[in-house]
Amino acid sequence: MPTSVSCLSLIAALALVASASASLAQQSNMSFFVTSVGLGKGADLGGLAGADRHCQALAAAAGAGGKTWHAYLSTQGAGGVNAKDRIGNGPWVNAKGVQVAANVADLHGDNNKINKDTALDEKGQPVKGRGDTPNQHDILTGSQRDGTAVPGPDDATCSNWTSSADGQGNAMVGHHDLVGNPQGINFWNFSHKSPGCAPANLQRVGGAGLIYCFATN
Repeated sequence: MPTSVSCLSLIAALALVASASASLAQQSNMSFFVTSVGLGKGADLGGLAGADRHCQALAAAAGAGGKTWHAYLSTQGAGGVNAKDRIGNGPWVNAKGVQVAANVADLHGDNNKINKDTALDEKGQPVKGRGDTPNQHDILTGSQRDGTAVPGPDDATCSNWTSSADGQGNAMVGHHDLVGNPQGINFWNFSHKSPGCAPANLQRVGGAGLIYCFATN
């Protein structure tokens, strides 16, 4: 009996090791994720550079630090950039190895595969959406549906991701779960603006300062 128990324990342990190894291998191939946590300062991400560092650090902790990671964020004004221009060419897969888009055009078209089931965090875990507690489906983008910056003088990036002002400024967000806006605009990268830039402002409408991260290589 002891020998049988020992063999079963060994087999179980080997199975766990194999499962963990397979999971790590998938995560090392990962090229897209939603951040599991924000930076704690609302929409103040430290600009694009700070957001990119956040993506890189989370990816490294998940075993995918060998790639160059950029945040999917647009900025406005002089020197503004489009989110779609800073994420490489694709294809992009999540932590489970599921492809969400083949290229930039596919990512912004009707056939992209980003939804609540596929927009996983860097650990391969689902991100809370509409109906979960708390709802965190508002993902900061500052972008229009086509991946370009929101035009005009009105703020859509919380001062280019440097402001956490309470009740001031706005950030355009998308819904990773594709639901929740009664007006029917529920694209993954474009849905509505936040009512300010502070953590409480984001939380009030279903956000937590989360962002999309893409591997550029």
